[in-house]
Amino acid sequence: MTATTSPGGTAKLAGREVARIGYGVMQLGRPGTDRADQVKLLREANQAGVNHLDTAQFYSDGRCNDLIREAFSPYPDDLVVVTKVGAEESPQGLRLAQQPEQLRAQVEANLASLGVERLDVVNLRRADAGPGLIAEGDQLVDIDDQLAELISLREAGKIGSLGLSNVSADQLRHALEAGIVCVQNSYNVLARATEPVLELCREHEIAWVPYFPLGSAFELGQDVTGNPVVTGIAAELGATPAQVALAWLLQRYAGTLLIAGTATPAHLAENLAAGQVQLPAEAVAALDRLG
Repeated sequence: MTATTSPGGTAKLAGREVARIGYGVMQLGRPGTDRADQVKLLREANQAGVNHLDTAQFYSDGRCNDLIREAFSPYPDDLVVVTKVGAEESPQGLRLAQQPEQLRAQVEANLASLGVERLDVVNLRRADAGPGLIAEGDQLVDIDDQLAELISLREAGKIGSLGLSNVSADQLRHALEAGIVCVQNSYNVLARATEPVLELCREHEIAWVPYFPLGSAFELGQDVTGNPVVTGIAAELGATPAQVALAWLLQRYAGTLLIAGTATPAHLAENLAAGQVQLPAEAVAALDRLG
């Protein structure tokens, strides 16, 4: 990586220093996107200081992983690629895959598509509640059974570290002894139902990776960038509403890592520049009151 600065500063992820503004690549694999342009965008992000990528085999049936492999293999030593298991693509669309043997198959699929012998970090995406798919029937699996399978894969050298996604504070507390290094939960300035999980991450110095940082299509009333308080602060600071929302997340906890996604160079630049936005105390207080 040729960048001399890290967007948003740095924090620890699985014992490694990463830029606090990373890149969620889910949008890159969608139909209609140009492969060469997306590979170029990944490399530009890395050159700008991004060394934390969030991906999954079930993002566009492995196309996102393929793009990462084309852009970076052989991978730079400082690049941390975080994958996720708990769902899979099917002819009918995305479906849950929570059973231990399904998790193992997903780990193997991620290894193959990324072209690596070990995955840096694997997040277990639980499905006890929304947003998104909710487990029922044979997809209702005890978290201990899932963790046992992933720990076995870690001991075999196929996984470096374990994280969790879409979990409650009780679930995180229960899983701490497994050596959890990060948690991905839905969280933004307007929607903070998972605040207790953030507090537990802070207590145990676990990386906090909020997804839907600008709102969720699953929840009405989460148009963060259209909120008048957010837009007003953005106008005062000469920033965009998205940058204000991301800057608020960064100041919330020193262990916060952002993975805002995009498929365009302009939005990538906007997201990275959020790390330079300094929110005055009165702006932080106004944003805090939104929750």
